[in-house]
Amino acid sequence: MRKPLIAGNWKMNKTMAETKELISAIAPKVKDADCDVVVCVPYTDIQTAKRAAKGTNIKIGAENVHWAQSGAFTGEISADMLKELKVEYVIIGHSERRQYFGETDETVNKRVQAALDAKFKPIVCVGETEEERESGMTETVLLRQVTEGLKGFKSKDFDKIVIAYEPVWAIGTGKTATATDANNTIGYIRHVLAKKFHRSIAEKARILYGGSMNVKNCKELMAEEEIDGGLIGGASLKADDFAFIVNYDK
Repeated sequence: MRKPLIAGNWKMNKTMAETKELISAIAPKVKDADCDVVVCVPYTDIQTAKRAAKGTNIKIGAENVHWAQSGAFTGEISADMLKELKVEYVIIGHSERRQYFGETDETVNKRVQAALDAKFKPIVCVGETEEERESGMTETVLLRQVTEGLKGFKSKDFDKIVIAYEPVWAIGTGKTATATDANNTIGYIRHVLAKKFHRSIAEKARILYGGSMNVKNCKELMAEEEIDGGLIGGASLKADDFAFIVNYDK
């Protein structure tokens, strides 16, 4: 029903030369993938990534987008700028944006709207911190982030919106939720979508796991019913590792 999606998030890594080398190495390894393959790269690498991915099944995305068309927003990038670069996906609300750069559920909502207006496919990140998890607040946090971050969107918008559950305590720490825990939590997110929006939205929405999916755990995680793919950090910077995850079903 829901086609799996494996997306790489390069974060602040790779020069243009390194981008060309990495995508050229990944492409032949994932050409027969049964899932959608996406690589979200730094702004300076987008043109190089597009050229390197031309003629392949790899789609290119950005790591953020601002809600305004233009203006005094130093260091930000607009949807119009990204449209010229012909990206297809954009990550919004990543935990590092929330933690280090003041992203809120309100700004996530505005960025998602800008992305949809530009015909992008937003990958909207939600997830709890370790403190919130230990305090038993996981569901409370996810309810707020999903409800406020996606407030006002219609059923047709969810044809493009992808959600990524990324437990903040499992990002870059080497910790990973068990496959059962990840599946149950993503199942809760789907429950929220059904309750706050509509059951049909919950059924068609692709929800990825973004908490340190790697070559050791990808098959187990992807075997779970609720998990529709992965938002991959560190492992997406290594051609063999990323390709292994993309080909998890081989």
